[in-house]
This record gives sequence, structure tokens and C-alpha cells, in this order.
Amino acid sequence: MIIMDPAQPFGNMAPEGYDDELLHLARDLAVRLLPAFENTKTGIPHPRVNLKKGVPSTCLNETCTAGAGSLLVEFGILSRLIGDSTFEWVARQAVRALWKLRSDETGLLGNVVNIQTGQWVGKQSGLGAGMDSFYEYLLKSYILFGESEDLEMFNAAYESIQNHLRRGREACNEGEGDPPLYVNVNMLNGQLMNTWIDSLQAFFPGLQVLTGDVEDAICLHAFYYAIWKRYGALPERYNWQLQAPDIMFYPLRPELVESTYLLYQATKNPFYLHVGMDILQSLEKYTKVRCGYATLHHVIDKSKEDRMESFFLSETCKYLYLLFDEDNPLHRSGSKYLFTTEGHILPIDKIFREKSWEDTTSKEEGFVDNSGELDHRPANSSINCSRVPSERRYALPLKGVYMQQIDQMVGLL
Repeated sequence: MIIMDPAQPFGNMAPEGYDDELLHLARDLAVRLLPAFENTKTGIPHPRVNLKKGVPSTCLNETCTAGAGSLLVEFGILSRLIGDSTFEWVARQAVRALWKLRSDETGLLGNVVNIQTGQWVGKQSGLGAGMDSFYEYLLKSYILFGESEDLEMFNAAYESIQNHLRRGREACNEGEGDPPLYVNVNMLNGQLMNTWIDSLQAFFPGLQVLTGDVEDAICLHAFYYAIWKRYGALPERYNWQLQAPDIMFYPLRPELVESTYLLYQATKNPFYLHVGMDILQSLEKYTKVRCGYATLHHVIDKSKEDRMESFFLSETCKYLYLLFDEDNPLHRSGSKYLFTTEGHILPIDKIFREKSWEDTTSKEEGFVDNSGELDHRPANSSINCSRVPSERRYALPLKGVYMQQIDQMVGLL
């Protein structure tokens, strides 16, 4: 899409003689993934597919919510580019199937489901591994495609998250009580299941920025940054009750950097440039090796593993680079781009609001097509990004007393 843009905002990226070869490859790959949606009684796809032979006979019938419910952006874009509804249809059916399985009591979903029976194998509901990009893609699908059902699902999910996962004081930057924190609960009753959070959850402040809940994003980001300051990395799991890591390794994940970048774009507060510099210096000090950057096996003794995940280059480094590159064409576009969950850049274009096939998918029972003006901000979000005063731009985003409270919460003080 970027190389076919006549304006070429990132410089001349169009290969000579290019004739949609990448689009043809994208369709070929998607076709090879379609067997994952076959022979499943719920419409939720199998977790594994062999690109040559299809679903392996040994494939389990269990998948995570994020894995099954995070296909709509890529599949939807492909369908709208080539005029074939198949790919968006299967991805949307999977999201709807998961949505119908949420708890009647709490509105929450679990993290592992049986694709044949629709029974929840894992009843933990949180914001991290197994759940994260499901919520992310509900909102980003709406931003790209303008389908009201995606926004309705996101707003309902966000409200359930606030009602059952959020702990601590009501407001981030005022009042008394513990700092806001999102915990892992039982999807059926909202009861606490454990006292750890994982590093993937650090994406959530960035998602809150996109939905306009910047104040709450500031608080949650500060909590994860405090953990980073203590260890020079984010442990894969951190026990907030014991103030210690449960799982020690750090595989160069991007989520904290992503949220830092998005918070800086929303507030332009130089504090987030300092956060980025702190992260960059830690990566240079603890993870740099002769041939790249290495996973930390142990965030305390800083021992390393002989691997560098691909997301380090595609996301961690990209968000760090963009954080400091004020003049990047991306930042002069007027917010015309969106990042996928893997950090790929997508243009927000009216062509994605159009479907060349007859639109019947949103008319199904249980989903209402609201063609009028849509409120992007969740109904329960009390603070919109436009209400962050400009005079706070050069002050700490979080009052000193609350910053100290978070530092004390993670054992820095």
C-alpha cells in the first residue's frame, strides 16, 4: 500500500516494474491459512496450519483468544483491496464467535477456548498474553473500516475491563488510595486469580491513548516504567504483591516502548523522551552483543540467551526510532497511519471504508448497523485526551507524590 501511494511520503519506495506482486503473495498466504477455519464447529480457527498441507492431524482443539481474534485487520484489508469478502468474513466470524462466549455475569472473556465445543479451557481474563491483541484489534478494526459493531464490542469490553480488572483509586492523578492497576481475574465472577502481571500488558496504555483515556494511560505506563527502572528491563511476569519477578527473562519486547511512543505523540511531554532514552541506554548496556541484541535470560543477573526475536527490529527499534524522529513523514501526516499489532504501518484510507461486495455481515442477529455519527470514546471513559491541559506539557505527567507511590509499590524506594 505504501509503495503504491502516488505521493510516496517515505521517499521513492516503488520497485521498478512493480505489478502488485506483494498483493498476490499476500492473497496466496491468506488462502493457505484458510484451512484453519475448516472443520471447526464454532468458526474459531485452529491454532496451527501447515502452509503446504493444511491443519496437522495432531493439532490441538484449543486456542487463545488473541490468536483467534486478531486476524480482522490484515484479513479485512486484503478483502477490501482485492474485492473478495472471504478473508474478512472468516476473521469476523471468529471474532463474533468469541464474543458470544463472553460471561453473562461480567462480560469478560477467558484466555483459552476449545474451538469445537466453545468451552473455556482457560478462564483467566486479563490484558496480557492470550488476550491483548483481541482488544487492540476491536478498536483498530473500527478505526480502519468504520464498522459500528467493532466499536460496540470494544466499548463493551473496555467497560467490563474497567469494572472487573481495574484496581486502585478512581482517578490517576488525584485522590487517595493505591495506584490504578489491571489484574488477572476469573472471567465468570471477576475474582482475583493471581497476583502477577506480564510484560505484554504494557501495550495497554498505548491502546488507552488511541481511545482517548490518556490520564489512565499515564498511570499504568508509570507502573511499568518503574519496573523497568528497577531492573533495566521488563521481566516476563512480575508479582506485584511480592514486588519481585515470577518469570525472569526479557526477550526484548516492544510493548513498553510502544506505549511510551504513543503517549509522547498524545502529550508531547518531554518526560517520555527521557523514558525512551532510559530504555535505549538499558538495551545498549545489558543486551548488546557482537552480532546484535540478545534476550536477557535473567533480568537480575543480566545473563543472556543466544536469540534475538524478530519483533525487536520490527517493533522495539522502530518505536524507539520514531519516538526521537520528530520530522518523520509519519508525524507530518495528520494521524493518517495506524500500526498493526506487529508494528507494521497501515494508511487510514477511505478505500478501507468501502466494500465491493454486498454488505450482509453486519446485519446478522445481535449486531446493529448504526450509520450515523459514532462516538469513538468508550462510554465509561471519564477523561478524554483533549482534556489534558496544555500547561502540563512540561511538568511531570504524574504528580510527584503519585510517582513516588508507584516507585514504592515496585520496591524502588
